[in-house]
Amino acid sequence: MNGAAEIPLPLTLLICLCLLGGALFALAGAIGLFRLKSFYQRVHAPTLGSSMGMVLILTSSILYFSAIRGELVMHEILIAVFLTLTTPISLMLIVRAALARDRREGDPEVPALSPESPDGGRT
Repeated sequence: MNGAAEIPLPLTLLICLCLLGGALFALAGAIGLFRLKSFYQRVHAPTLGSSMGMVLILTSSILYFSAIRGELVMHEILIAVFLTLTTPISLMLIVRAALARDRREGDPEVPALSPESPDGGRT
C-alpha cells in the first residue's frame, strides 16, 4: 500500500480539483490546436493551455507527494522552471521560422518587414 488512503479528504479533494483543472486546460489547448484556422493562431493554444495546465498538475503532484511523505516535496518546481523557460522559446523559434518561410514564399497574409525592423528590412 502506498499510503494514499491516509490522505485527509479535504486535501484529496484539492488534489483532485488541481489535477482535473490542469487536465481541462491541457484539453483546451489541444482543442485549440485542432480547431483554430491558421498556423499562427494554432501555436498559441497549446502553449497557453500547457502553461496553466502544467502549474495545476504540478501543484497537485506537490500536494500529493507532500502528504504521502509527510514532508514538503518541491522537486516539481524544477519541472515547472524548465517548462516555463523552454515553451516560450520554442514557440518563438517555430513562429520565426514560419514567418521567414511565409515571407520567402510571398504569402499575402504575412506582413512584410519594415525598414525600421531589427532585421533592417531584409527577408
